[in-house]
Amino acid sequence: MRSFFSHTTYAADEPELSAKDKDEKRLMDDLRLTRTELEIAYSGFDNVTDPDLIDCYIYKVNAVLKRYKFLMQKAVELNIVKAADLAPLPGEDCQD
Repeated sequence: MRSFFSHTTYAADEPELSAKDKDEKRLMDDLRLTRTELEIAYSGFDNVTDPDLIDCYIYKVNAVLKRYKFLMQKAVELNIVKAADLAPLPGEDCQD
C-alpha cells in the first residue's frame, strides 16, 4: 500500500478498485487535504499580528507548500494531472 502524506486511514477503500486506482484516489485525497491545509495556513497568517505567531504561520505555510508541491509532482509523474492543468495556489498570481 502506497502512502504519500496522508493524515487519514484508508480502511474503507472500495474493494472493486485496482491497486493503481486506489493509489490515485489516495493521492488526490491527499492533494485536496493538503490544499485545504494550505488555505487555512494562509488565512491564519493573514489574521495574526503577534510576531511569534507570524513566524509560526510562515513555517506552517512553507511546510505545507513543500508537501503540496511534492504531491503535485507525484500526480504529474503518475499522469493523474497534467502540468498545464494545475490550478494556482493561494497567493500566486494567475498567468493569462
